[in-house]
Amino acid sequence: MYFTTIAEKIKKYFNVLAYVPFAIFIFSFYPPGINKSFELIYLSHVHQANFEKVDSVIVDSDYSLKQALEGVPIPAYIKDNLVIVDVNYYSFDNKLHRGQVIVSKDLSGNIKEIFNKIEEAHFPVGKVIPIIKYSWSDMLSMEDNNTTAFNYRNVKSTKLTSAHSLGRAIDINPVLNPQIKHGIVLPPGVVYDPSKPGTLTMNSIVVKAFIKRGWQWGGRWQSTKDYQHFEKAKK
Repeated sequence: MYFTTIAEKIKKYFNVLAYVPFAIFIFSFYPPGINKSFELIYLSHVHQANFEKVDSVIVDSDYSLKQALEGVPIPAYIKDNLVIVDVNYYSFDNKLHRGQVIVSKDLSGNIKEIFNKIEEAHFPVGKVIPIIKYSWSDMLSMEDNNTTAFNYRNVKSTKLTSAHSLGRAIDINPVLNPQIKHGIVLPPGVVYDPSKPGTLTMNSIVVKAFIKRGWQWGGRWQSTKDYQHFEKAKK
């Protein structure tokens, strides 16, 4: 009972893994039988703590890159330059989630760093799931407040290839950060309200993190405001 209490205190107040050397030191002072009992109790708590840590993340997306790129004819020169990145974030339920971003290989480091900032700041992100979940429909993805990057499509209402088609753009929380062009709001019915959590502004830690790494933010554009959108041109 005494040893169990010690193990519980270690588990509750400290990172148990950091106490492996300490535990080994303590074990050496006890007779063999007691030593073994203490060791088993300690290791069971280490295993439980690690299991709980992994289990605490809600997985929103778990595609392989091959699965996430199925369904549309993507040119090989684009497909071969894409990578899928696992990212963690707190959603609007205040729980830690894990999603996936597909981007150009040279931008993967940026995405990892920025989502680390997003996680640390507890900036809420609805969900982060590759566009295949929505049958490659940008509108369905936006209406579900899904954050997505790669999408092989043209710029809306044009024949120009979108930066999303190269994995060089990402849209974040579109239900809170709409595109507004010539009075048309996408997704429809959305109102841009900077006071709401998850909304992007110039003072947002997310916007600052992207700009610091050389990305453009659509919220700074003149003729169109695309508050959800970030892109980075290839050097």
